[in-house]
Amino acid sequence: MSVIQIEGKSISLNKYGFLDNFEDWSEEVGEALAEGDHLELAECHWEAIRFLRDYYAENEIPAPSRVMIKVIGHKLNEFRCTNDDLKRLFPKGGCKQACRIAGLPEYYCNAC
Repeated sequence: MSVIQIEGKSISLNKYGFLDNFEDWSEEVGEALAEGDHLELAECHWEAIRFLRDYYAENEIPAPSRVMIKVIGHKLNEFRCTNDDLKRLFPKGGCKQACRIAGLPEYYCNAC
């Protein structure tokens, strides 16, 4: 287990870098997780991250990448969005990396 410090608050991560608590997430935490992956988050990234968080909060399961692409694909790419586009935005695992940066639990992110 490791801990990151964000705005004076200790945020606990498991050994794979996933948040231990979904409620600990904030955009600053997302930025810190992305920075650890050497990933600069642009608006396209945030669209995916916000969608994943909202979907999980409503359904208590992660959104399959196919659902994410169908719902917000037009926002991720000016043309038709595909899994390859998702992997381009999140090069360390596509949906799984997006899921981790969005603060979803690890055991759910394995479904991506």
